[in-house]
Amino acid sequence: MTKKMINLFRESPRVITMAIIVVMMAVGTGCKSKKKAMEAADAEARKAKMEQEAALKKQQQQQQEEELRKREAEERARREAEAKKSEPYSKLEQYFSAIGNASSVSAANSSISEALTLFTSPETPVLIVISESGGQKDYDRPTTIRDYLNYLKDQKKRADKIGNLQFDSSGKITEVELVKQK
Repeated sequence: MTKKMINLFRESPRVITMAIIVVMMAVGTGCKSKKKAMEAADAEARKAKMEQEAALKKQQQQQQEEELRKREAEERARREAEAKKSEPYSKLEQYFSAIGNASSVSAANSSISEALTLFTSPETPVLIVISESGGQKDYDRPTTIRDYLNYLKDQKKRADKIGNLQFDSSGKITEVELVKQK
């Protein structure tokens, strides 16, 4: 028995060493696989983060493009509305000029007939501002558009400046406000 014990102690460092080596190999292998698993998880997390950032960037870019299209559409609509609003002003200015500078009475009468199509009726009121101070306007005697156009024809003079036009729902002029030119 003593011999067996001595052999066991002699072999025991070897057995213990072998056990330690086996344990270290198992632990070392486990750490490497854990490390690989952690690296794979980190790579997946980085990839997911990059994909998420790319999706967010794409979404922001789409929002910016949508806002730009919306602003462009609003600007285009504003310009079209402004052009539509200024069209009657410029047409009326042209008619005023054509009537005042007409070479003959028949040419002036023709221009008057064309100009009257812009109005709801030949009796559309024309208000002529003779002075304005502090937001208060002083008007000359009111007249109608037919009378004013005939006045331009007879006097062969330049028309007063258009101050304001009011329209009905069909786009016809219901009231004219002119500003007396000095």
